[in-house]
Amino acid sequence: MLITGNKMVRTSTAISLVFIAAMTWSSTVGASQSNINCGESTACVVDNGDYHIALPDAWKSNKSMPRAAIMYFHGYSGSSKNVMRNKSMMGLANRLGVALIAPNGTGRGSWAYPGSPNQSRNEFEYVKTVRMDAIKRFDLDANKLMATGFSMGGSMVWNLACHSADDFAGFAPVAGAFWNPLPQSCDGPIPFMVHIHGTADKTVPIAGRAIGKRWRQGDMWKSLAILQRGEACEVQKPVPVKDGRFMCQRWNSCGSSGLIEVCLHDGGHSIRTEWIERAWNKLVAVKGWTL
Repeated sequence: MLITGNKMVRTSTAISLVFIAAMTWSSTVGASQSNINCGESTACVVDNGDYHIALPDAWKSNKSMPRAAIMYFHGYSGSSKNVMRNKSMMGLANRLGVALIAPNGTGRGSWAYPGSPNQSRNEFEYVKTVRMDAIKRFDLDANKLMATGFSMGGSMVWNLACHSADDFAGFAPVAGAFWNPLPQSCDGPIPFMVHIHGTADKTVPIAGRAIGKRWRQGDMWKSLAILQRGEACEVQKPVPVKDGRFMCQRWNSCGSSGLIEVCLHDGGHSIRTEWIERAWNKLVAVKGWTL
């Protein structure tokens, strides 16, 4: 799936896309180990898979910068290598001064969350392994990580927000939700989350849809109610917010996170890097980080 900052691209088989050559970043700058041999062009191998990572140019000249990171989960048929080849995505992370971590799906580039046709590995354990490996290898700040993803990767982010809320400071899924059967409950605190979805999305409709005869994407609003855990966040009236092309509903008092926001646009199955940037900036403001 190609992500572009200037126009939206509908989902299709990732291997059919021709990616612009990636910006050249050094993956060894400022890392905690002197012999790191993986990063942007070479996968970092972990016990149950691998991942790619790129470090921003700003870290080369300022070794004391907070070492925050965005972890991006690709869509169906994508790969971590293709994320590294995406000029717009790489440019976003470089502009924000954060590391870009790209986990790698399995099978045909899919994620093995509950309800997914792919059940080839324990995806929660895999993500924990990637997270800890990246923190150790590249001296990242474990408290300044945001998970984001698109389509099936967005659904993976929903599942992380439900079952691994403590592992990330915030979540920013785009065009995803839980799959059926929806989880009965979620673990840990209510997370900071900004979700974006197109009202004309036919690939992952807001109400969900059947995938063959065995699987079904879940309803986004029902997914939200589960994530809110039936607490004050759910029962309070959301604050309506108009933000450019977005019509948003915002819950400002959701446990310690302080924010859950759902923003709808009138487009289809698409993503823009500026949407990820919007979520990141909102997370930084809510947390009061200095970056």
